[in-house]
Amino acid sequence: QVQLVESGGGLVQAGGSLRLSCAASGRTFGSYAMGWFRQVPGKEREFVARISGGGGNRQYAGSVRGRFTISRDNAKNTVYLQMNSLKYEDTAVYYCAASGILSDNAAQYGYWGQGTQVTVSS
Repeated sequence: QVQLVESGGGLVQAGGSLRLSCAASGRTFGSYAMGWFRQVPGKEREFVARISGGGGNRQYAGSVRGRFTISRDNAKNTVYLQMNSLKYEDTAVYYCAASGILSDNAAQYGYWGQGTQVTVSS
């Protein structure tokens, strides 16, 4: 069982940066692929980025590629999302999730954090 807790969200002006963190419990963090997703009310949960268990395989949604960076530190049981050049359209609740397989599909992720709000002012 994996427990995930996001942090680092907040209010930032367009063009600014935030770094989100997702802390996981347990001893098996490195065996999970991790993903970041975001969601606004009335919209489908959207893939943002994912990273393989060892950190060597990373992929991003086209809307964030070049601006966001996903990374992980398995010794700290933590995955990060560095968000630069933020846009108003990035405003959402951001969730981290853990999956036993490498996937961009939210349905493949069995463990989810509570979410952290990111608000970008225009």
